[in-house]
Amino acid sequence: MGIADKAKNAAQDALGKAKEAVGDAKGDDQLKAEGKADQGEATAKNKVEDVKDVFKG
Repeated sequence: MGIADKAKNAAQDALGKAKEAVGDAKGDDQLKAEGKADQGEATAKNKVEDVKDVFKG
């Protein structure tokens, strides 16, 4: 996994956590759900990259 990909995934995860926290504080269930979805997507991307790394090595 490239450093750029790791940074993008970490940023997406952090943004998701922030959205979830703001949604929770404001009582905005849609924003909270978007935040959780962003986190899940970042996690999935990391897992795909990990599999790619296994096959490269």
